[in-house]
Amino acid sequence: MTSSYQRPVTFKNIMRFAIPTIIMSVFTSLYTMIDGLFVSNLIGTQALSSINLVAPILSLITAISAMLATGGSAVIMRKMGEQKAPEAKQDFTMLILTNVVIGVVMMILGYLFMDTIFASMNISPNVLNYCKTYLSHYLLFTIPVLLMYNFSLYMIAADKSKLSLICSIAGGVTNIVLDYLLIAVLDMGIGGAALATGTGYSITAIAGLIIFSNKKNLLHFVKPVFRWHTLVKTSTNGISEMATSLVTGVVTLMFNAAMLKYVGEDGVAAITIIMYVLMFACSFYTGYAYGVAPMISYYYGEDNHDKLRRLIKLSFTFIGSVSILSAIGSFIATPQMVNIFTRPDNPVYDIAITGNKICSLALLFVGFNIFASGMFTALSNGIVSAALALSRSFVFMVIAISILPLVFGMTGLWFATPFAECLGLLMAAFFFKRYQKQYRY
Repeated sequence: MTSSYQRPVTFKNIMRFAIPTIIMSVFTSLYTMIDGLFVSNLIGTQALSSINLVAPILSLITAISAMLATGGSAVIMRKMGEQKAPEAKQDFTMLILTNVVIGVVMMILGYLFMDTIFASMNISPNVLNYCKTYLSHYLLFTIPVLLMYNFSLYMIAADKSKLSLICSIAGGVTNIVLDYLLIAVLDMGIGGAALATGTGYSITAIAGLIIFSNKKNLLHFVKPVFRWHTLVKTSTNGISEMATSLVTGVVTLMFNAAMLKYVGEDGVAAITIIMYVLMFACSFYTGYAYGVAPMISYYYGEDNHDKLRRLIKLSFTFIGSVSILSAIGSFIATPQMVNIFTRPDNPVYDIAITGNKICSLALLFVGFNIFASGMFTALSNGIVSAALALSRSFVFMVIAISILPLVFGMTGLWFATPFAECLGLLMAAFFFKRYQKQYRY
């Protein structure tokens, strides 16, 4: 096995795995924000609205890729730890081919049902045209999007963290440069924004195909063997990550409806800004969880409980420190962050300032919740992982959005996210204690 897994579990060695996925996750979250900034400033607000309308459809692609990537990584790295390398490589190749097949099916279905989907929305002809243009261009990259998420994690698992890091940075920079060239210079409109995003994703996908074709690498393509139990285990392991992606769209719709009721359209704009801030913070913790997952799976498969215990202890210390710093930083820097999206003379500004200061409390809890879900995925306990992810991101959020505003009005709505994340932390602590003897971490 590679030296990275054999080394002592130190913070420095953990960061060898985590930093590339942190950067990857952060850059991925920036894709949406960057597209929004370019589209809003260079095309117009109607085009920006169309991206938000298309987002729930795109989240399905993200959900599938997250499920196969995280679930598959856990299954394969556990087999590597159990010294079943040939079988792990067969499963790896099979899962990559599964991504390709699913990508083709999703792309075809997207084109077939595009008109039907948008026909059900009460939108103007201009916005409808923007939606169809953006989605039709984005669907061309369905397979690269799926492969990007998978290859990013498998590069880390195969001790190619530097290459994963380079690919993530290259993809993000490519997206930014092409956004400007295709929209501002070549005047390709919103279709150019979709092409820029898709091309950014394709960098990692192409690199992965090249890297994993090399037989010298820890993981590489071999003749695949289809095993139903591997696919089922991958799906159940990664279902929590899939669920998180799917319910985000539902929760966003609920927030928008509540904002329209209590504040109006200015409130919707304000919550969009705050969600960008939270999304950026969550991407950091998601990246960390993705990065250490192969280590957790490997040490668990190797039955090395000392290393597993130290890894989780160091992770809690790291997440706790970052959580406190990020909450304080978000609170203090709220005016500067909001100012990126809107000016003080806009009524949205004051609403967003108030909301972000309160929502910053959620940053004290969200890191632990994301890590706990990822940890149980890496331990091949998809049921607990799914329960944690669904509860904090959907069940507790629905309860908070439905009840708190009735009691505290607009202030209650801002406290919905911190409230849900706090309940999620209590639930994570319960499961952590419940399974401590079983996994001996």
